[in-house]
Amino acid sequence: MRIIECLIKTLRDSAIFNPEVQIAPSCILWPDKDRQWEAVIPRLQSELAELLVLGDYAPESRVGPAIWLRCVLAGKAPDVTLPADRVPVFYLPGVSRQDLRAIEDCPDLLKPLAELQYRGVIWSQANAKDWTIMAFLKSDQGGMGLDVAQDNEAKNAMQLALYRLLDEELELLKGKRLDKDYFNTLLTGGDPVRDLLQWLDLGDTFQTTRGANEWKALVEVCKSQLAFNPQADGVLAGASKLAMREGPWHSVWERYSEAPKRYPNLPNRIRQCKPPDLGIFDTPAEKLGGWPQWNAEQEQSLQNDLLALNHLPAHDARTRLLDLEKTHAPRREFVWTELGESPLAMAIKHLAVMAEVTRTALTAGAVADLQVAYATQGWRADDAVLSALACVSRASDVDAVTMATRAIYLPWLEESARYLQKLVYGTTYPGGGVAETPASYKVDRQCTLFVDGLRLDVARRLSMTLEARGCHVAETMHWAALPSVTATGKAAASPVRTKISGSDDCDDFEPCVAATGQSLKGGYHLKKLLNDNQWKVLERTENGDGQGNAWCEFGDIDSEGHARGWKLAKHIDPLLAEIAERIGALLAAGWNSVRVVTDHGWLLMPGKLPTIQMSKDLTDNKWGRCASIKPGAATSERLYPWYWNPNQQFALADGVSCYGKSVDYNHGGLSLQECLTLDLVVTWAGSTSGKQVAEVTDIAWKGLRCTVGVDGQYANLSLDIRTQAGDPASSVVVSLKPLKDNGTASVVVENEELQGRAAFLVLLSASGELVAEANTVIGGGG
Repeated sequence: MRIIECLIKTLRDSAIFNPEVQIAPSCILWPDKDRQWEAVIPRLQSELAELLVLGDYAPESRVGPAIWLRCVLAGKAPDVTLPADRVPVFYLPGVSRQDLRAIEDCPDLLKPLAELQYRGVIWSQANAKDWTIMAFLKSDQGGMGLDVAQDNEAKNAMQLALYRLLDEELELLKGKRLDKDYFNTLLTGGDPVRDLLQWLDLGDTFQTTRGANEWKALVEVCKSQLAFNPQADGVLAGASKLAMREGPWHSVWERYSEAPKRYPNLPNRIRQCKPPDLGIFDTPAEKLGGWPQWNAEQEQSLQNDLLALNHLPAHDARTRLLDLEKTHAPRREFVWTELGESPLAMAIKHLAVMAEVTRTALTAGAVADLQVAYATQGWRADDAVLSALACVSRASDVDAVTMATRAIYLPWLEESARYLQKLVYGTTYPGGGVAETPASYKVDRQCTLFVDGLRLDVARRLSMTLEARGCHVAETMHWAALPSVTATGKAAASPVRTKISGSDDCDDFEPCVAATGQSLKGGYHLKKLLNDNQWKVLERTENGDGQGNAWCEFGDIDSEGHARGWKLAKHIDPLLAEIAERIGALLAAGWNSVRVVTDHGWLLMPGKLPTIQMSKDLTDNKWGRCASIKPGAATSERLYPWYWNPNQQFALADGVSCYGKSVDYNHGGLSLQECLTLDLVVTWAGSTSGKQVAEVTDIAWKGLRCTVGVDGQYANLSLDIRTQAGDPASSVVVSLKPLKDNGTASVVVENEELQGRAAFLVLLSASGELVAEANTVIGGGG
């Protein structure tokens, strides 16, 4: 029960009488000589319809002089209607019980009420004294029986915080010491640390948005708990103490670190302060981690160190980079990382993976050994380069990551490509030609999804994304058709490849329909060939009916790579999210499985891939890393048979070089990154319908953080909080969270104004389908 409810009950109970010896009291008089309760009377009137106030005539507020109160009591005041089942309560500010008793000396304005002390009852303590706030809270005879400090500071704070105290739960206050800190904290909204951070962020603007009482309370709490006076010491002194993170300010820093973006001005406040000098035994990160200017200095130092790797041999550059990772890794735990001020500290984590993986050169064994080594570990170097590049945006930071990549990754890439080319030249390429490729077989109710340029490491990312969404993914290694360009590889990945061939005079690597010789360029004849062989062709927005077999194309990885160069790294994850959505839609449409195929991988090197030149007199066509040689032309270039016609041969560039123009992104050659790909077969995990049964069993709120426990089939489900269960746009959380292995998840509501609002906890499947829901109240209740 809330304090206000207890107060109302106590007031009303004072009118209880024994009908055998008494008559019902006509009213309840509430004298308040010191006007202690006056500030909360309007609030009480909202819940106590029978409460009227002695004062200047204002009947719309249920306020009026003594004679008017008598008229109300007699039912002669048409402007006020009292509840028929309640005894009227007359609040008398500035009037004491003694004032009413001394009738002869009673002021004329009070005399109409004097006789009511005999026809009514006076709400007073057992000792006949008026109820003060202190007495009501502290007394165990008719009061709340709470432990309340009685010093003047506590009394003053209690008076100011009374309107908020009314909403506190009595049971939560029992056993708690109610002193000045408690009341001041209550007056600040129960969260003085939040208010302090807002003041540090907004400065004087914060104070102007708060009432004098709330500001005074915040000052008193800070003085008591932090030995800091906001009024006297000022914002910059507070910002300096926050950055120091010492003593009680450590918890303030922890609170800031939980949601630093709520306080966008705080970093600049700290920058206006002077960092402390380091002592002989001080650890820089521990002493200066709260200072953005120190973090900026560390970023600059790391930038210089990464740029210097360009002057080291690859093996020394690896050792140096791994040492830098150890030095700067702790900075990723600081708030500046979340605020985007530590991009190189984030990038070096991935660069260190690149350095570690490339310690092992892919330059030994047979082709099968290379395949195993790359598929188990080598691909992680490619993935790490993409991840590192995705961390940086400023040109100087990009240059630093580029230098580190070129110092370590480029030699490793070059060596592995040359070794593979050496193994394959003059022997049989593991991808073979169309004659050696087995015919595609049909799996009932399977849709084949072609994704252009789905490199092996990117396919692994897609696989993890799909598994996180509740899918099961089976991976199969596949060698791309040579040359590794879309014109050749897309047809080779199609289920009608046995109906396709290559002519002897083709110089653009475009095959044709075997039966008619019609070129597949433009895509029309490939679609017709698919239709003629009972494959439905789905357009980008079509999902089909899940019956038979289908072919569709989706994903713009290759075109994005050619257009963006190294910046493809920043767009990989959004592209994969779109592909995963497409796969989810196909499965939801009724396809039992989706087989994801691709044509080729690619090379990506910030700062551009190396180039080699070939005479135009030798070539009919050049495609980045491959070239069609003119008939009869003599060349020392290594020549390889075309997948679609072994009589047609072409040259592949040495190592990872490009013919002609230098670019960041290219393909068409012979390397593990371009040629070793993955086929993925995607199905729903668990039941074929993809349905899951789960139940929310536990809901716990701590502030605006909600933690839930779930029973049942909760694998691959995510937690959201919405104001409307079926509307994703009504989500109120910072981000959705997947359920952990133990069936729990925790989300944060960022908007504090939503506290107390009814909402829905919803569990979502990987495809976004609503699996279960439960009612809750934001900030508490379930």
